[in-house]
Amino acid sequence: MTLQQLEYIIAVEQHGYFVAAADACGVTQSTLSLMIKKLEEELDVKIFNRDTHPVTVTEMGQKVIDEAKQAVYHTKQLLEMTRTAKEQASGDLSIAMTTTVAPVLMPGLFRYMRTKHSAIRLRVEEMITTTIIDKLKKAEVDMGIITYPVNDPDLLEVPLYHERFFAYVSPDDPWAELDSIERKHLLDHRVWTMKDGVRLFDRSRVRSGEEITYDKLYEGGRVGILIQIANENGGLTVVPGSHLHLLPEPLKRCIKPIVNPEPERVIGLAFRKDYVHERMMNIVVKAIKTMVPAEMIDGMIRTDYLRL
Repeated sequence: MTLQQLEYIIAVEQHGYFVAAADACGVTQSTLSLMIKKLEEELDVKIFNRDTHPVTVTEMGQKVIDEAKQAVYHTKQLLEMTRTAKEQASGDLSIAMTTTVAPVLMPGLFRYMRTKHSAIRLRVEEMITTTIIDKLKKAEVDMGIITYPVNDPDLLEVPLYHERFFAYVSPDDPWAELDSIERKHLLDHRVWTMKDGVRLFDRSRVRSGEEITYDKLYEGGRVGILIQIANENGGLTVVPGSHLHLLPEPLKRCIKPIVNPEPERVIGLAFRKDYVHERMMNIVVKAIKTMVPAEMIDGMIRTDYLRL
């Protein structure tokens, strides 16, 4: 069994076709097919169903591939660890972000890497939190930027910044005249949210006397779409403070503070406990510190260099 064989089966799972996987790996299809066949013979396991198009993975094959991803990940980590601190930061870096964070951080992160660390090949994906956690555990991404804390025993987390939540109220809505909105009164109004589809806030999920925490109040989604829906249908939606600077001035005038108490959240960086590339982690943390206002970082990152 070789590392190359493990990379081949991972490529086939990702691409669904032996031809595409071979092209991605820079080898001929016959070479890739032969190496995978030898691996299956060595393990005495059928990894792929070759009769389907695209090819599918067998139940045992999926277990093999999941382990292969971690083996390849650990090998790359070992190579990174042996590089000297004097070398220019380089190599592949994959980061997954939640849909409510990506519009704020993704553009600036690419700009930061392009101007200060051009040898880093950055890949950023946008996905929901549960998918990010799953991909971190399977070593399919290096880091995740998600709501903190996750409290998963397999992951390490670093708080990055905190932010308040605000209400966007449709200009035609009766509440448009209010200076602020008390959080408890949100239960009495139309609040648009997005989670597995757009819907009105489900008040039945909140028990009598229960505090309305941010995760109940805000389920995520595309802020711009939710604002459009509120404008067309009346009511309001909830907007993270980091998104406010992205809104045009006419929409900013419809933003109202939520008070008594103010809902907020913390955004953090999550990675596997066996992640060893300390320098890469600190580059990402430093990049994010340049993108968010200083008041959102206060009390979060207390050191200039984090150590694993």
